[in-house]
Amino acid sequence: MNKHNGADAPKIPGDYAFITLREKPDLADGAAAWFHEKWGVPKEAYLECMSDYLTGKTGNGWYLCLDGERIVGGLGVIENDFHDRKDLAPNVCAVYTEEAYRGRGIARRLLDLTVRDMRAKGVSPLYLVTDHTGFYERCGWEFLCMAQGDGEPENVALLRLPPFSLARAKNPSQI
Repeated sequence: MNKHNGADAPKIPGDYAFITLREKPDLADGAAAWFHEKWGVPKEAYLECMSDYLTGKTGNGWYLCLDGERIVGGLGVIENDFHDRKDLAPNVCAVYTEEAYRGRGIARRLLDLTVRDMRAKGVSPLYLVTDHTGFYERCGWEFLCMAQGDGEPENVALLRLPPFSLARAKNPSQI
């Protein structure tokens, strides 16, 4: 058994498919249900955002990590992730990796895929809200300000991934 004690977790780290939802649009309903289960946001809200993405109504995307046909990680890009700084957009949202799959670089690879895809569309910078400290900063994100979450009693950190520059690139895969 691996250190994550997941009976369904793969024995070989890194044997995953990282995709955009446009690559497998038939996964939209299952992906919306998966995100709903993780975050409690109505499945219909996810389906609406995913439909806008799949039909080209928005360039914002949805990104998944698959172990076979099973979703084990994912995130999206939306205009605003339920905070008061509507001027800071678009936002990475709903970042989640199944517990048994954590510590394998899945979230980092999903973020890298997202950043490359959005930059290829001319979108930079990106923003995200989080109460986590450390992880996103290690991925190149920087603290920007505190933001008030919609209906939340406490502020959350709003991070920004700065616009790309060759001087900031840590390795050729970032270009």
